[in-house]
Amino acid sequence: MRQPELGKKISALRKSKGLTQEELVEKCNLNVRTIQRIEAGEVTPRSYTVKALFEALDYQWMEEEKVQDLPKKPPVILYVAFAMGLIYFFLAFFEIDMEVNYLKEGILSNPQNYVLIKVFTFLTYVIFIYGWVEWVKFYPNAILKIALWVMILANLIMYSLDIFSIYSERLALEDYYLVKLSVFGLAYAFMGAGFLAYKSMWSHIPQVVGGLGLISGILIFSGIGVLLGLIPLTLFELGQLAMMIWGINEIGRENSPDLSLQP
Repeated sequence: MRQPELGKKISALRKSKGLTQEELVEKCNLNVRTIQRIEAGEVTPRSYTVKALFEALDYQWMEEEKVQDLPKKPPVILYVAFAMGLIYFFLAFFEIDMEVNYLKEGILSNPQNYVLIKVFTFLTYVIFIYGWVEWVKFYPNAILKIALWVMILANLIMYSLDIFSIYSERLALEDYYLVKLSVFGLAYAFMGAGFLAYKSMWSHIPQVVGGLGLISGILIFSGIGVLLGLIPLTLFELGQLAMMIWGINEIGRENSPDLSLQP
Protein backbone atom coordinates (compact mmCIF):
# COMPACT_ATOMS: atom_id res chain seq x y z
CA MET A 1 0.00 0.00 0.00
CA ARG A 2 1.41 3.37 -1.02
CA GLN A 3 0.62 6.99 -0.31
CA PRO A 4 -1.91 8.57 -0.32
CA GLU A 5 -3.90 5.32 0.13
CA LEU A 6 -1.88 4.42 3.22
CA GLY A 7 -2.65 7.72 4.92
CA LYS A 8 -6.35 7.38 4.15
CA LYS A 9 -6.35 3.83 5.54
CA ILE A 10 -4.71 4.89 8.81
CA SER A 11 -7.04 7.87 9.15
CA ALA A 12 -10.11 5.68 8.55
CA LEU A 13 -8.93 3.07 11.06
CA ARG A 14 -8.21 5.71 13.69
CA LYS A 15 -11.64 7.30 13.28
CA SER A 16 -13.37 3.91 13.35
CA LYS A 17 -11.70 3.32 16.73
CA GLY A 18 -12.90 6.72 17.93
CA LEU A 19 -9.33 7.89 18.52
CA THR A 20 -7.94 11.37 18.10
CA GLN A 21 -4.47 11.85 16.62
CA GLU A 22 -3.20 12.72 20.10
CA GLU A 23 -4.57 9.47 21.51
CA LEU A 24 -3.02 7.44 18.70
CA VAL A 25 0.33 9.12 19.39
CA GLU A 26 0.27 7.80 22.95
CA LYS A 27 -0.28 4.26 21.67
CA CYS A 28 2.53 4.13 19.09
CA ASN A 29 5.12 6.53 20.51
CA LEU A 30 5.17 8.96 17.57
CA ASN A 31 4.62 12.72 17.49
CA VAL A 32 1.40 14.36 16.36
CA ARG A 33 3.00 16.15 13.41
CA THR A 34 4.26 12.84 12.02
CA ILE A 35 0.77 11.32 12.25
CA GLN A 36 -0.70 14.37 10.53
CA ARG A 37 1.74 14.16 7.64
CA ILE A 38 1.30 10.42 7.20
CA GLU A 39 -2.50 10.68 7.16
CA ALA A 40 -2.31 13.58 4.69
CA GLY A 41 -0.13 11.48 2.38
CA GLU A 42 2.70 14.01 2.53
CA VAL A 43 5.42 11.59 3.66
CA THR A 44 6.13 7.92 3.17
CA PRO A 45 6.82 6.28 6.54
CA ARG A 46 9.22 3.40 7.06
CA SER A 47 7.79 -0.12 7.32
CA TYR A 48 8.32 -0.36 11.09
CA THR A 49 6.48 2.93 11.57
CA VAL A 50 3.53 1.55 9.59
CA LYS A 51 3.68 -1.64 11.66
CA ALA A 52 3.59 0.35 14.90
CA LEU A 53 0.57 2.33 13.72
CA PHE A 54 -1.37 -0.73 12.58
CA GLU A 55 -0.62 -2.57 15.82
CA ALA A 56 -1.80 0.43 17.81
CA LEU A 57 -5.01 0.34 15.78
CA ASP A 58 -5.42 -3.45 16.23
CA TYR A 59 -5.23 -3.96 12.48
CA GLN A 60 -3.88 -7.20 11.00
CA TRP A 61 -0.83 -5.99 9.12
CA MET A 62 -0.35 -8.09 6.01
CA GLU A 63 3.07 -8.51 4.47
CA GLU A 64 1.92 -7.27 1.07
CA GLU A 65 0.73 -4.03 2.64
CA LYS A 66 4.23 -2.98 3.72
CA VAL A 67 5.39 0.35 2.43
CA GLN A 68 8.75 0.37 0.73
CA ASP A 69 11.36 2.38 2.58
CA LEU A 70 12.97 5.34 0.98
CA PRO A 71 16.62 4.63 0.09
CA LYS A 72 18.94 4.88 3.08
CA LYS A 73 21.33 6.80 0.86
CA PRO A 74 20.37 9.49 -1.67
CA PRO A 75 20.59 8.34 -5.30
CA VAL A 76 23.83 9.20 -7.07
CA ILE A 77 21.99 11.39 -9.58
CA LEU A 78 21.30 13.95 -6.84
CA TYR A 79 25.01 14.34 -6.10
CA VAL A 80 25.77 14.56 -9.82
CA ALA A 81 22.99 17.11 -10.29
CA PHE A 82 24.29 19.25 -7.45
CA ALA A 83 27.81 19.21 -8.96
CA MET A 84 26.40 20.11 -12.38
CA GLY A 85 24.42 22.93 -10.79
CA LEU A 86 27.60 24.41 -9.35
CA ILE A 87 29.40 24.17 -12.69
CA TYR A 88 26.41 25.70 -14.50
CA PHE A 89 26.27 28.58 -12.03
CA PHE A 90 29.74 29.74 -13.11
CA LEU A 91 29.42 28.79 -16.78
CA ALA A 92 26.29 30.91 -17.07
CA PHE A 93 28.31 34.10 -16.44
CA PHE A 94 30.58 33.31 -19.40
CA GLU A 95 27.59 32.44 -21.57
CA ILE A 96 25.74 35.67 -20.77
CA ASP A 97 28.87 37.76 -21.39
CA MET A 98 29.52 36.12 -24.77
CA GLU A 99 25.87 36.40 -25.76
CA VAL A 100 25.67 40.11 -24.88
CA ASN A 101 28.85 40.84 -26.87
CA TYR A 102 27.46 38.85 -29.79
CA LEU A 103 24.28 40.93 -29.77
CA LYS A 104 26.23 44.19 -29.58
CA GLU A 105 28.84 43.43 -32.24
CA GLY A 106 26.77 41.16 -34.46
CA ILE A 107 29.71 38.79 -34.96
CA LEU A 108 31.49 36.06 -33.03
CA SER A 109 35.27 36.21 -32.84
CA ASN A 110 35.43 32.54 -31.89
CA PRO A 111 32.28 30.56 -32.83
CA GLN A 112 33.78 27.27 -31.63
CA ASN A 113 34.24 28.54 -28.08
CA TYR A 114 30.73 30.00 -28.13
CA VAL A 115 29.26 26.64 -29.18
CA LEU A 116 31.26 24.78 -26.53
CA ILE A 117 30.07 27.15 -23.82
CA LYS A 118 26.49 26.74 -25.04
CA VAL A 119 26.70 22.94 -25.11
CA PHE A 120 28.26 22.63 -21.65
CA THR A 121 25.89 25.20 -20.17
CA PHE A 122 22.92 23.32 -21.60
CA LEU A 123 24.11 19.90 -20.42
CA THR A 124 25.02 21.01 -16.90
CA TYR A 125 21.75 22.88 -16.41
CA VAL A 126 19.55 20.10 -17.77
CA ILE A 127 21.26 17.53 -15.54
CA PHE A 128 20.78 19.91 -12.61
CA ILE A 129 17.08 20.30 -13.38
CA TYR A 130 16.68 16.55 -13.88
CA GLY A 131 18.18 16.14 -10.42
CA TRP A 132 15.27 18.23 -9.17
CA VAL A 133 12.87 15.85 -10.93
CA GLU A 134 14.41 13.07 -8.83
CA TRP A 135 14.35 15.29 -5.72
CA VAL A 136 10.60 15.80 -6.12
CA LYS A 137 10.09 12.04 -5.80
CA PHE A 138 11.12 12.38 -2.15
CA TYR A 139 9.34 15.69 -1.56
CA PRO A 140 6.21 15.42 -3.76
CA ASN A 141 5.10 18.54 -5.61
CA ALA A 142 3.08 18.09 -8.81
CA ILE A 143 3.32 21.75 -9.85
CA LEU A 144 7.10 21.84 -9.50
CA LYS A 145 7.49 18.54 -11.34
CA ILE A 146 5.60 19.88 -14.37
CA ALA A 147 7.54 23.15 -14.22
CA LEU A 148 10.84 21.27 -14.24
CA TRP A 149 9.95 19.35 -17.39
CA VAL A 150 8.77 22.57 -19.00
CA MET A 151 12.14 24.14 -18.20
CA ILE A 152 14.01 21.18 -19.71
CA LEU A 153 11.94 21.45 -22.88
CA ALA A 154 12.46 25.23 -23.07
CA ASN A 155 16.21 24.76 -22.77
CA LEU A 156 16.27 22.08 -25.44
CA ILE A 157 14.42 24.30 -27.92
CA MET A 158 16.23 27.56 -27.19
CA TYR A 159 19.75 26.15 -27.05
CA SER A 160 19.12 24.29 -30.31
CA LEU A 161 18.08 27.58 -31.91
CA ASP A 162 21.16 29.32 -30.49
CA ILE A 163 23.52 26.82 -32.08
CA PHE A 164 21.56 26.65 -35.32
CA SER A 165 21.62 30.44 -35.66
CA ILE A 166 25.43 30.48 -35.60
CA TYR A 167 25.72 28.41 -38.76
CA SER A 168 22.57 29.62 -40.51
CA GLU A 169 22.26 32.66 -42.75
CA ARG A 170 18.49 32.64 -42.37
CA LEU A 171 18.34 33.00 -38.59
CA ALA A 172 20.18 35.37 -36.28
CA LEU A 173 20.12 35.60 -32.51
CA GLU A 174 18.49 39.03 -32.55
CA ASP A 175 15.62 37.66 -34.67
CA TYR A 176 14.22 35.59 -31.79
CA TYR A 177 15.94 37.01 -28.73
CA LEU A 178 12.81 38.61 -27.29
CA VAL A 179 10.94 35.33 -27.78
CA LYS A 180 13.79 33.56 -25.99
CA LEU A 181 13.54 35.96 -23.05
CA SER A 182 9.78 35.46 -22.88
CA VAL A 183 10.08 31.66 -22.93
CA PHE A 184 12.70 31.55 -20.21
CA GLY A 185 10.86 34.21 -18.21
CA LEU A 186 7.71 32.11 -18.18
CA ALA A 187 9.66 28.95 -17.38
CA TYR A 188 11.41 30.57 -14.41
CA ALA A 189 8.14 32.05 -13.15
CA PHE A 190 6.50 28.62 -13.43
CA MET A 191 9.35 27.05 -11.44
CA GLY A 192 9.02 29.79 -8.84
CA ALA A 193 5.32 29.01 -8.53
CA GLY A 194 6.24 25.36 -8.04
CA PHE A 195 8.46 26.15 -5.07
CA LEU A 196 5.77 28.41 -3.65
CA ALA A 197 3.44 25.41 -3.64
CA TYR A 198 5.33 24.06 -0.63
CA LYS A 199 3.31 25.32 2.31
CA SER A 200 6.07 24.88 4.86
CA MET A 201 9.48 23.30 4.80
CA TRP A 202 12.77 24.32 6.35
CA SER A 203 11.38 27.54 7.86
CA HIS A 204 9.60 28.55 4.63
CA ILE A 205 12.86 28.74 2.66
CA PRO A 206 11.21 27.16 -0.44
CA GLN A 207 8.71 30.01 -0.46
CA VAL A 208 11.53 32.55 -0.41
CA VAL A 209 13.27 30.68 -3.22
CA GLY A 210 9.99 30.45 -5.12
CA GLY A 211 9.37 34.17 -4.71
CA LEU A 212 12.80 34.93 -6.17
CA GLY A 213 12.12 32.64 -9.11
CA LEU A 214 8.74 34.23 -9.74
CA ILE A 215 10.13 37.78 -9.59
CA SER A 216 13.09 36.99 -11.84
CA GLY A 217 10.80 35.23 -14.32
CA ILE A 218 8.45 38.21 -14.53
CA LEU A 219 11.34 40.66 -14.99
CA ILE A 220 12.97 38.52 -17.69
CA PHE A 221 9.64 38.00 -19.44
CA SER A 222 9.06 41.76 -19.55
CA GLY A 223 12.21 42.24 -21.63
CA ILE A 224 12.93 45.67 -20.20
CA GLY A 225 13.80 44.28 -16.77
CA VAL A 226 16.24 41.59 -17.91
CA LEU A 227 19.36 43.04 -16.29
CA LEU A 228 17.49 43.75 -13.07
CA GLY A 229 16.07 40.23 -13.19
CA LEU A 230 19.56 38.73 -13.10
CA ILE A 231 19.85 39.69 -9.42
CA PRO A 232 16.89 37.66 -8.11
CA LEU A 233 17.72 34.95 -10.68
CA THR A 234 21.20 34.53 -9.21
CA LEU A 235 19.75 34.31 -5.70
CA PHE A 236 17.10 31.88 -6.98
CA GLU A 237 19.74 29.53 -8.37
CA LEU A 238 21.83 29.74 -5.20
CA GLY A 239 18.68 28.95 -3.22
CA GLN A 240 18.04 25.91 -5.41
CA LEU A 241 21.56 24.63 -4.75
CA ALA A 242 21.12 25.12 -1.01
CA MET A 243 17.75 23.35 -1.02
CA MET A 244 19.09 20.44 -3.05
CA ILE A 245 21.99 19.74 -0.69
CA TRP A 246 19.64 20.09 2.28
CA GLY A 247 17.25 17.59 0.70
CA ILE A 248 20.11 15.17 0.04
CA ASN A 249 21.02 15.30 3.74
CA GLU A 250 17.42 14.72 4.81
CA ILE A 251 16.68 11.73 2.55
CA GLY A 252 16.61 8.50 4.46
CA ARG A 253 16.04 10.04 7.86
CA GLU A 254 13.14 8.71 9.89
CA ASN A 255 11.91 12.18 10.81
CA SER A 256 10.97 13.73 7.51
CA PRO A 257 11.23 17.51 7.00
CA ASP A 258 8.30 19.72 7.83
CA LEU A 259 6.82 19.52 4.37
CA SER A 260 3.34 20.06 3.03
CA LEU A 261 1.61 21.41 -0.02
CA GLN A 262 -1.00 24.05 -0.23
CA PRO A 263 -4.46 22.62 -0.89
